[in-house]
Amino acid sequence: MNLPKVISELIAAQGNFDSAAYAKCFSETARVFDEGKTHVGRSEIYAWNSTTNAKYNTVVEPLAYKESGEYGILTAQSSGTFPGSPIVLKHNFEFEDGLIKSLRITL
Repeated sequence: MNLPKVISELIAAQGNFDSAAYAKCFSETARVFDEGKTHVGRSEIYAWNSTTNAKYNTVVEPLAYKESGEYGILTAQSSGTFPGSPIVLKHNFEFEDGLIKSLRITL
């Protein structure tokens, strides 16, 4: 599957449970929407990812990807130590200058 470089880097960082590398895939003012909460900026994204890594050990396996302009949708199977694992989720991205500007994770 042909993924943008920043998404490949994001998936690799998640696979290594490397929250610092994960957060570097986002712009300084990026927003992540997950489980009803919004995390703004790299430091909040780092903290959110670090907490979820410790709690759920989530691994993301890409299944499909579509892109249109500054937007992309990654369909991926997420597995880990959370109820209902594995689950297929949509990762709705908005990009800016080669980084992720926003990420909304949905069913």
